[in-house]
Amino acid sequence: MTSMNDRRVVVTGIGLVSPMGCGIEANWAGLMEGRSGIGPITRFDTDGYATQIAGEVKDYHPEDFIPKKELRKMDPFLQLALGAARLGFEDARLTLDESVATRAGVIMGCGLGGLHTIEEYHRVLLDAGPRKMSPFFIPMLIGNMASGLISIYHGAKGPNLSIQTACAAGTHAVGQAFHMIRNGLADIMATGGVESTVTPLAVSGFNAMRALSTRNHEPQKASRPFDLDRDGFVLGEGGAVIILEELGRALERGAGIYAEMIGFGLSGDAFHMAAPAPEGEGAVRCMVNALADAGIRPDEVDYINAHGTSTDLNDKYETQAIKRVFGEHARKLAVSSTKSMTGHLLGAAGGLEAAYTALTLERQVIPPTINYETPDPDCDLDYVPNVARAATLRVAVSNSFGFGGTNGSLVLRRWNGQ
Repeated sequence: MTSMNDRRVVVTGIGLVSPMGCGIEANWAGLMEGRSGIGPITRFDTDGYATQIAGEVKDYHPEDFIPKKELRKMDPFLQLALGAARLGFEDARLTLDESVATRAGVIMGCGLGGLHTIEEYHRVLLDAGPRKMSPFFIPMLIGNMASGLISIYHGAKGPNLSIQTACAAGTHAVGQAFHMIRNGLADIMATGGVESTVTPLAVSGFNAMRALSTRNHEPQKASRPFDLDRDGFVLGEGGAVIILEELGRALERGAGIYAEMIGFGLSGDAFHMAAPAPEGEGAVRCMVNALADAGIRPDEVDYINAHGTSTDLNDKYETQAIKRVFGEHARKLAVSSTKSMTGHLLGAAGGLEAAYTALTLERQVIPPTINYETPDPDCDLDYVPNVARAATLRVAVSNSFGFGGTNGSLVLRRWNGQ
């Protein structure tokens, strides 16, 4: 067993359910094609809504992963979490028996939890009264039930936590799981993020903030990070579960390795409920902290999977933050936003994008930022416009920044077998 100071952490499994598809290869094919997963909302009648488009999960069948009698007890976000977790464990070829169960844990990020359930049972209460409420109402909606059910279904008896930090939740979950393994509190962690909020309340609420794109006539072109003509983010849904393991254990069992996790940084803006701090001041400190945690110089980073939401201030300030952290090297960095294809999965975004970053390092191809058509003078980096790009990549960063001024950055390194 390695000493605590020498413990290294690797990605050995990835489970994905997103607007790009179900599973690694469906997601990767979509990214390489530069295909948008955005379309008209089908979950409810959008007549009268300013925004009528979203990144919905289309080809996921929860009954393939969860017993039918259990489905009625679960909000859609829980169904997505369990599907992604099963795909992740299967990809890692990992079963948690009693010999490892107490050293295996779960940390999941989620932004809003069971919004479908809240809306449905509010109607039940008003129409039929309190006696018609389900006894599963509370367990169905609370955010920590994603990590709880993954633990129950897979027998993980170690750390079990839920992170609710808005759009940074998935990144914070992965980062905390990484630190738990590195610090000797666990050997295996299932981690990531999940969200399912394509609902009337969420869409109308974000519309009231004027945060969402209203490019309803061109849904596939609506998410356009860093482009001058961007008009807001596109709501997405999905789940991503990454299996992290202590390196020695992974090698001992002959696990496949996608990438090594080497750093995690956090910061707070202390500025505004929804707007990022001017010039990306909080994002600067977050990335600096992550690089320091990884022991990596700025000029060693080759690629950034940006937060890149397609909102005016976020894209502008993230660009400024990257230039402040990386200096002249920022001009040599490849920066792309996969949200241009998936939309913004809120609390699931960081988990999905960490998985995409690991795959980018493994496969040495950078996903593009699609819909980049009119350069914005305030966004003047290399955003890998519209077409995937083969590249030699060693170190990558994945950024997430959330409402309340909460920031997270992950640093991953290509696994070269050493």
